[in-house]
Amino acid sequence: MITTAAIADIRAQVKAWRTKGETIAFVPTMGNLHQGHITLVQQAREKADHVVVSIFVNPMQFGQNEDLDAYPRTLEQDSKALIAAGAELLFTPTPEIIYPKGLAQQTYVDVPEIGDELCGASRPGHFRGVATIVNKLFNIVQPDMALFGKKDFQQLLVIKTMVEDLSLPIDIIGIDTIREPSGLAMSSRNGYLTAQEKINAAALKQALDDMAASIKQGVDLDTATQTAQQSLLAARFTPDYLELRNAYNLKPATDEDKELVIVAAAYIGKARLIDNLTFIR
Repeated sequence: MITTAAIADIRAQVKAWRTKGETIAFVPTMGNLHQGHITLVQQAREKADHVVVSIFVNPMQFGQNEDLDAYPRTLEQDSKALIAAGAELLFTPTPEIIYPKGLAQQTYVDVPEIGDELCGASRPGHFRGVATIVNKLFNIVQPDMALFGKKDFQQLLVIKTMVEDLSLPIDIIGIDTIREPSGLAMSSRNGYLTAQEKINAAALKQALDDMAASIKQGVDLDTATQTAQQSLLAARFTPDYLELRNAYNLKPATDEDKELVIVAAAYIGKARLIDNLTFIR
């Protein structure tokens, strides 16, 4: 696997592959990789001739009081996992390479409406940072396709919307969430949990399952939501949001909507965890 922080190196290697008519899949990450990330790389290997991965902890998507400095950097361990998974090119730029004029002078990409609520409301500017860095990485790598986990459901829709709105020739592929045996969605932030908190955190997925089952059985939305929130409180979560939305556009669900998603974010210990569940009513 080639590892480089230089944009020119990435473009040269991608150009060499393109000259041969070969396809490129891209997996952008912030590092501290877990099995969810590795699954994206493995899926990418099946879909394209070559796989490019980036590791970049993006300062633009972190809020003022968030964990940018504390975010784990595990490049050596990540590199070994990526080699085993079949990645061929790893891009590891610094903030100075990505934002040479600094964040205040950086042109940005903002996806309206869909990026303004839920996690966007709780973390102002977050999805602007996500859309901007993903767009920059797409322009550097110029892949045929890019793979993202469905755990970050809102993020996936923001990126799909950006690609459609900006007419980018990239296929965005969502990959099902990889979970631990307890049902807890794999996340880099799970590393912040104590052993007991990790056990309790499994209640997040269970709350979503129970809420979906209640809605399918005809329980009214307010009752189903309150029951799910109570189960999270009992597991020592502090809920941020827990809502039923249209699975295509994240608008609040109506009685006419059939394809639905429950989206949730909640704090436990030092971690803010997110999860979602799509289902058909």
